Amino acid sequence: MNVIETAIPGVLIIEPKVFGDARGYFMESWQQQRYKDIGIQSDFVQSNVSKSAHGVLRGLHFQNPNPQGKLVSVLVGEVYDVAVDIRQGSPTFGRYVGVTLNADNHRQFYVPEGFAHGFCVTSDEAVFSYLCTDYYNADADASIAWDDADIGIDWPVKSPQLSDKDKAASTLAEFPTERLPRFQS
Repeated sequence: MNVIETAIPGVLIIEPKVFGDARGYFMESWQQQRYKDIGIQSDFVQSNVSKSAHGVLRGLHFQNPNPQGKLVSVLVGEVYDVAVDIRQGSPTFGRYVGVTLNADNHRQFYVPEGFAHGFCVTSDEAVFSYLCTDYYNADADASIAWDDADIGIDWPVKSPQLSDKDKAASTLAEFPTERLPRFQS
């Protein structure tokens, strides 16, 4: 597998080995030791799949307490996926990394604990897979505004379809700092 480090330490783009022929392909999507060897030390405890139509934007979501690291990929279609560092005290606080994930490039994106995560669908539809390092906790669930000008994400969809929760989300500057995760050096 090929590992691409990003501008934010710990946020990784992973290109698994894909073995294909006229019948289709085979890909190892997770192997604990191999991923530990590249720095993903967490154990995944929950697997989620979502399906969304073109123009749907989900995010920017996070949990605190009980932060979730996520290993995400696209099974059908294409998305633009984003990780935003929201850890108080981090040297990269408020910065983001974005990557295109699709069913053809087979890329995975590792979003560490302490980051907000979101994606928008750029194909007709997308089936999105998440492995999570902690269980979903509704009481810890939160959102940052997808269009926060201080973060400045260049989303490829200008008028996305949003949930009510995402429509009402605060900017990072407005979000209560005591609810944000802390940077651990």
